[in-house]
Amino acid sequence: MTAATTKRWLPAISPGRALLLCAGALVAAVAAAYLSSLGGSFLFDDVDSVPANPSIRHLSDAVFPIAGATVSGRPVLNVSLALNYLAGGLDPRGYHAVNVAIHAGAALLLMGIVRRTLATRAAGSRTPVAALSVAFAVALVWALHPLQTESVAYVVQRAESLMGFLYLLTLYAFIRHAEGGPASGAWSGLAFAACLLGMGTKESMATVPLAVLLYDRCFVSGSFAASLRRHRRVYIGLAATWIPLGLLVASTGGRAGTAGFQSGVAWWSYLMAQLEAVPHYVRLSFWPHPLVGDYGRILPGTPVGLALGACAAVLAVTATAVGLARAPALGFVGAWFLLTIAPSSSVVPVATEIMAEHRMYLPLAAVAALVVLGLARLLSPGRAFAVSVLVVAAVLGEMTVERCRVYQGPYEFWSDVALKAPANAGAWNNLGVIEAGRGQSGAAIADFRRALEAAPAFATAHYNLGKALTAAGRADEAVAELRQALGFLPRDPSVHCRLGEALELQGRHDAAAEEFRAALRLDPGRADACFDLGGALVELGDLPGAAEAYAGAVKLSPGYGEAHAAYGNVLLQLGRPAQAAEQYHLALSIDPLAAEVHNNLGGLLAQSGRLPEARAEFEAALKARPGYTDARDNLERVRALERAGGAR
Repeated sequence: MTAATTKRWLPAISPGRALLLCAGALVAAVAAAYLSSLGGSFLFDDVDSVPANPSIRHLSDAVFPIAGATVSGRPVLNVSLALNYLAGGLDPRGYHAVNVAIHAGAALLLMGIVRRTLATRAAGSRTPVAALSVAFAVALVWALHPLQTESVAYVVQRAESLMGFLYLLTLYAFIRHAEGGPASGAWSGLAFAACLLGMGTKESMATVPLAVLLYDRCFVSGSFAASLRRHRRVYIGLAATWIPLGLLVASTGGRAGTAGFQSGVAWWSYLMAQLEAVPHYVRLSFWPHPLVGDYGRILPGTPVGLALGACAAVLAVTATAVGLARAPALGFVGAWFLLTIAPSSSVVPVATEIMAEHRMYLPLAAVAALVVLGLARLLSPGRAFAVSVLVVAAVLGEMTVERCRVYQGPYEFWSDVALKAPANAGAWNNLGVIEAGRGQSGAAIADFRRALEAAPAFATAHYNLGKALTAAGRADEAVAELRQALGFLPRDPSVHCRLGEALELQGRHDAAAEEFRAALRLDPGRADACFDLGGALVELGDLPGAAEAYAGAVKLSPGYGEAHAAYGNVLLQLGRPAQAAEQYHLALSIDPLAAEVHNNLGGLLAQSGRLPEARAEFEAALKARPGYTDARDNLERVRALERAGGAR
């Protein structure tokens, strides 16, 4: 169908207005698809990078991200989160809204890049109507594809979408610079600025100078030599941004040992995993099911899968090389895919994420472009093409809406992962932690056991199972699990503390005290270990030792109300009522509704003959806990004494 034919069913509008309509429709489609994501909460890595990230509280601190989190070594990402915090604190809706806006902006940039590229001689010199219709279709399919949800609906994966936005902005600004005109210099400056900001957002930005050079060679200058000669200053600027990137990468120490050649995963082993992972991503591009939020730390490697993956990789690289030589436009599409997927899916190991769907954020543009261009060639940019694209976009959009529901909260997220990836031990462990936090010990125990079925040497799951069994009163099983955890983590004070609690439940107070002492040897600053040691010593009848342990607990943690109360109880038994009363008052200043403390303080005051004060404490205990029998009985005794005193 020709452009003239197209006018019979499209209103006759100017190219500028058509562009605005397409841009508005694209933004509206993205907003509609991701509207439900605004109600999502913080998940998994979000917690370390947002609520638990002190560096986003002040913009001046944000340029120095904390270590050991997704934001580490990524100051631009951290500053963007700090701006969110400045605007709305820790309300997740603001963070999600910015993510959606970034994705919409990236879609607009992709549309602009494709539209201007299709108008070049190397891409066939399409008419403005045809170029815009194909560009809109590519951007729409790319933006609404459910494979993108991880990069948009998961707050901290703004690292991927913001980097993608800046990657596309760098290329778009270069294209505008290459077109010439009075603003050419400003566009080259924007390309440099976007590239620099991208390097501070995520390491995958490293390939954008090469992508720009390839684009220049394929669509603008015709050869690498001509590209470097015509736009030398641009490439010097873009290449210079590798310097701050290198410094940022070095500053993180291989992202705290989780990425790079010192991460504990051999490069060749990681490469073999990617030979299966990348074809899996491509399959998801055409059939996005099942989508999995966390594939775990698995290293897939079936002989057949590796052989097929290796063949696919060789074929892709060969086809791209041939395409760049004989059909530059088509070759660039292949090169785009390889360049954008390579940083995270080649030989540089990322130990914490062997596979991750957010890595397809930019590579998916190549797949979308190939599909839409093939459809345009088959149907021509007319009614049939438009209907086909809208049907595909509607299906993808509905899948994205459905997928966003998974990101509403931690329980929904990990339940979905466990369902789709039952061999992911981490998913079952995280689901168990959530269940335990809800007080559902039976479900938590079952989840932790599923985690251990998948990974018997999973120390954290043994530890969490031991905690859950202790909470359920199943002391013997708890001790067995915690001893297994201790075998893997002999120098972890938390394991010693939890084992001590389980031993206490068994009535083995001597053994429990030894575990608490072991925890304190490993970490003398643990107030909870001091508190638990005090409890064990009370059971053993060692009141002076218990008093010393409780004194250590309140010294280490002055806001530890339970420790103040327990310390007061021991001091009272040791015949030191004045000091006991002081500890009770401190405990009540921390928790005014501590009924037992009010009751104990009331008893101490009653023994001292301070009946009105004692009565007030018993009344406070009953107000805090209306069914508190001991406090009610004590109150009645005090009132009787007051009446007897009044009668005399």
